Amino acid sequence: MNKLTKYPFAQLYDMSSGISSAKEQAGHGDPFISFSTVFNNYFLPDILPDLMETTPEEQETYSVKKGDIFVTRTSETIDELAMSCVADRDYPKATFSGFTKRLRPKTQGIVYHRFLAFYLRNNLFRKTITNNAFMTLRASFNEDIFSFLNLYLPEYSEQVKIGDMLFSMEQKIETNNRICSELESMAKTLYDYWFTQFDFPNAKGKPYRTSGGAMEWNEQLKREIPKGWEVDAINSIMAIDNNSVDPKKLGDTMMEHYSIPAFDDGHYPAFEPASTIESGKYAVDQECILTSKLNPHFRRLWDPYCDTENAICSTEFIVYRPRETWTRPYCFAVLNSDEFYAHMVSRATASTGSRKRIQPDVSAAFQIAIPDEKTMRSFVALYDPVMKQLKNLRKENYELAKLRNWLLPMLMNGQAVVE
Repeated sequence: MNKLTKYPFAQLYDMSSGISSAKEQAGHGDPFISFSTVFNNYFLPDILPDLMETTPEEQETYSVKKGDIFVTRTSETIDELAMSCVADRDYPKATFSGFTKRLRPKTQGIVYHRFLAFYLRNNLFRKTITNNAFMTLRASFNEDIFSFLNLYLPEYSEQVKIGDMLFSMEQKIETNNRICSELESMAKTLYDYWFTQFDFPNAKGKPYRTSGGAMEWNEQLKREIPKGWEVDAINSIMAIDNNSVDPKKLGDTMMEHYSIPAFDDGHYPAFEPASTIESGKYAVDQECILTSKLNPHFRRLWDPYCDTENAICSTEFIVYRPRETWTRPYCFAVLNSDEFYAHMVSRATASTGSRKRIQPDVSAAFQIAIPDEKTMRSFVALYDPVMKQLKNLRKENYELAKLRNWLLPMLMNGQAVVE
């Protein structure tokens, strides 16, 4: 078993507050670490997604160096407080948000920054944060809480082995995420090219509309569409299939449970006994396509590709089932289109608090131009492999994240070792 040494967190790191900036400074200038960047990443991205106009003096005071830890300072819930993100290199001219705190190492050779990136996101340390935090109108992380926290660390050489191994796993996850983003963009571009611009390949392999393909005005859509195509609501090609199921009646059957939080956590479901799942759910299978009813979540569309026969989803989803199985990729592409999103946004009505909800029948009334079968089959042949590759990459990430979260405590207490 690895020997763990207790260190007061504040003995190893200095805490500093971030920059207070005005709106007119944002969106241009030099690299900037925002709240969302810290919240959503174990390590700072190579290219920071945000910019802030800052002075050389501010860049010195609020600098970002290798080994720095950034934590979220405030949150609406205690569970999301003090989420951490580590700098794996120096970021010249970068500064960080006042909604975060910077922890800068005081010493060398005691803490390995890559190891700590995973340690601080581990469930055990997260429980320490929630036990010490406090709520007023929002949860807040400050110097008092910081002074109460302790780190229990193995030898530095062990930290390096563990940190580097887990970091390589995280790099693989990030590589997969970048590929997924490209595939998602490719899928949307493909749909737009074929069914918004109508430049699908004609009989000679040329872009249909650009090459002079016959078009005709459609009064329902208020635009020209290819001659001979039908216009109808999406419920003509896919049906709403809300087959209710009571999880409590399924005993301890392990269920593949899709929910909004599961979607947010990487597109993959929770696996849990039916007896622990509250309230009624909808049954889903590999033919189903899910969209959520609630704003802002209904902007996120989801193709679950269920892997078990015991799958259910939250009733906050609308469950669509293609009327013909082979059309499923096309149906998903329609539901994933910008036009369908705009339809959902414009027709949602007030729900709970500031949220809005779309009714299933209103969603299903969305009108589209439906291509002939040959065109649709050609599209499906291109689109389906993209979606299946997305599924495989997301599943790999899910398995890697699960392995990472299981390994850390095992490695720390000596039940597993890195050779």
